[in-house]
Amino acid sequence: MKKQFELLSKHVGFQGFFRVDVVELRHTLFAGGWSNTLERELFQRGECVAAVLYDPIRDNLVLIEQFRVGAIEQEQYPWLLEIVAGAIEPGENPEAVVRRESLEESGCEVLDLELAHVFFTTPGGSSERIHMYCARVDSRDAGGLFGLKSEDEDIRAFVVSFAEAMDMLEQGKITSGIPLVGLYWLARNRTRLRKQWVQLPDGEYDSQQSDSGC
Repeated sequence: MKKQFELLSKHVGFQGFFRVDVVELRHTLFAGGWSNTLERELFQRGECVAAVLYDPIRDNLVLIEQFRVGAIEQEQYPWLLEIVAGAIEPGENPEAVVRRESLEESGCEVLDLELAHVFFTTPGGSSERIHMYCARVDSRDAGGLFGLKSEDEDIRAFVVSFAEAMDMLEQGKITSGIPLVGLYWLARNRTRLRKQWVQLPDGEYDSQQSDSGC
């Protein structure tokens, strides 16, 4: 089949802190022909970045915690454990946004970057697409309270070892999808990154003692 779609109409259904568009469209079907005309609400979030802040020398991560309105209807506490993230404004470079958001949300300067993935978070109703990075940082003096007062951000940054972060995953303490993607990517690429960024001899990467860095 030739995959096609037609956007028949689009208008702003709601404009507040975020924008929701109402669209009418139709698309080709796997079995052939075209779908019925579909009306859908599209939450406009656009291009965003996220970054796992990793200290390869001490084998530490810098995570953040903040209140999330999307979690208030669940039984779990709505203060979620996450990684730094933010929206890409028109004309901005994703890597520059990672460096800015890291300083604003954790106080950490990015020393090196590697692109991990580019992916949609909830494409059934949102335009949000994440440029996921792993960022090399120095965790020795990391931690504290951060966020822009002008945006009512209230963010706690803290340091954990790689092993502690993996325990958090296994115990279900990290429930937001974006940090899950980033941390599982790090688990798969950690040894390579330590060789690449630290350049230690083979065999020394898992034998080093982790430093809490707090």
